[in-house]
Amino acid sequence: MTVHDALFSCLGLISAVSAVCAVTTRQLVHAALWLTLCMTTLSGCYLVLGAELVALVQLLVYVGAVVVLVLFAVMLTRAPIGKSADHDVPMAGRMVALVISAATGGLLFAAFATAFGSQQVGLDGGTNANLAANLFGRFAWPFEVLSLVLLAALVGALAMIGTRKDGGSK
Repeated sequence: MTVHDALFSCLGLISAVSAVCAVTTRQLVHAALWLTLCMTTLSGCYLVLGAELVALVQLLVYVGAVVVLVLFAVMLTRAPIGKSADHDVPMAGRMVALVISAATGGLLFAAFATAFGSQQVGLDGGTNANLAANLFGRFAWPFEVLSLVLLAALVGALAMIGTRKDGGSK
């Protein structure tokens, strides 16, 4: 095992654990912070694999923009920062979600195992020019749609400020 393998394994483990913590925590701000850690360590995984451009995009777009947007929306909508009885899910609901997620994970594993089996798949790293041609050519519209969705979420958060239960805005 090389140093790169050990570093990739450590970063991958931290990313997986922080992703699980992000979806299992009951506090919204903590979930956003766990998500930040998950995406940052995922960017480190990209660096270890030699994809510096993808790592930079991961940091700028996801950590720098999406997580900030989530925290901004939480602050604007006055969502409960701590534990809230309104958002608590009973144990039966959690067990159903656990069974469904385990079944989905098993289905994905079975699909990939049957699709690839034990054969090794060759990866062509490509170049930054090919990546740029794909990003700004074929995948330009999905990125534009994503930016519109994020803008709609921000506008929705701003619109929700004035529609509080107490009848007005301060």
